[in-house]
Amino acid sequence: MPLALLALAVSAFGIGTTEFVMMGLLPQVADDLGTSVPTAGYLVSAYAIGVVLGAPLLTALGSRVPRKRMLLLLMALFTVGNLASALAPGFGWLIAGRVLAGLPHGAFFGLGAVVAARLVREGRQARAVATMFLGLTVANILGVPAATLLGQHLGWRATFLVVSVIGLLAMAALARLVPHVPVDERQSLGREVRALRRPQVLLGLLTAVFGFAGVFAVYSYLASMTTEVMGFGDSTVTVVLALFGLGMTGGALAAGPLTDRALRPTLYGSLAALVLALVAFRFTIHVPWLALVTVVVLGAVGFMTTTPLQMLVMNKAKDAPTLASASNHSAFNLANAGGAWAGGAAVAAGWGWTSPTLVGAVLTVVGLAIAAVAGLLDRDRGTTEGASRVVAQSPLAEASPAAGQQVSSSSPASGS
Repeated sequence: MPLALLALAVSAFGIGTTEFVMMGLLPQVADDLGTSVPTAGYLVSAYAIGVVLGAPLLTALGSRVPRKRMLLLLMALFTVGNLASALAPGFGWLIAGRVLAGLPHGAFFGLGAVVAARLVREGRQARAVATMFLGLTVANILGVPAATLLGQHLGWRATFLVVSVIGLLAMAALARLVPHVPVDERQSLGREVRALRRPQVLLGLLTAVFGFAGVFAVYSYLASMTTEVMGFGDSTVTVVLALFGLGMTGGALAAGPLTDRALRPTLYGSLAALVLALVAFRFTIHVPWLALVTVVVLGAVGFMTTTPLQMLVMNKAKDAPTLASASNHSAFNLANAGGAWAGGAAVAAGWGWTSPTLVGAVLTVVGLAIAAVAGLLDRDRGTTEGASRVVAQSPLAEASPAAGQQVSSSSPASGS
């Protein structure tokens, strides 16, 4: 794998840390800014709003900007957003900082996935994309717990200052390691929008919204489940979240080669396994050691869905994958918000802290059904699939370029 993927992974680590760390800092932020914890919870939603809005908007605005330069601009915006959050004089300014930090999230991952796929030879695209996403999973194992502890001891502002430094380091890595990737001459905003409107792309995005919502229906309330149902103390919550992150990392490592080998079977299998794990958690949660094992499994099968979903929308968008790829991250954040809302509604209705597991299973079944319908439509049209189909539709390198070299847009391998 080329070193450029390391730069993308470092960037993903910073983005993942700032996305999830706010959940652990809400009490400190609420106390410091003189508001309630539920009100401070809007800071989580503010970031998600930034992602949903920024993914299509910034991708459209940067459709003709060279890929490496666009990645640097997006990471610069991310760094400024976190610095603004650290220096925010009041709650309203912090809301604005969180929205600003979230704006480049979807566009960066969407463009980063396309760039990662162009850096490797045919048959390894999904592994390259999964390598970038490893930074996101490692953030849940190391970045979020460490940043939470830092915020608890030195104040929440220190956390966002450190994330800003990570952003600067990521920019340096991107500038040094990512080669020049030219814009496809055929690419245009109209072409990207038309690709986004293709039925199979929309079905892929809907699969992400419902399928991944099942993960966040449970993850959003995992801390409360740990103390209220499993019977562990508050100090164990960080350990449980880290176990979930370990599972995510394992799922990401497995998803790459599996998706390269068989995209749709990997998607079907991971969604089906997620349904089974969510239902099982309803019962294993009452046995502490079984509950911890199930948490790892949930993280693994839940995150295993992300790589095939990412590759699916890129394949279906064919020669205009960037906007569809970025929009997939808007879909994931809608899944985060929708899953958290559905799980919370079940708890508020008096169904108990275990009810989000069954709510999540129902949501994932809907996602699996949408994926199955999309697969049947493809079969009716005689379409065959593999993760490498994107190679034939967009300029990908036959071999990994050395750091600093240009990925040629005129070579036979690139097709542009």
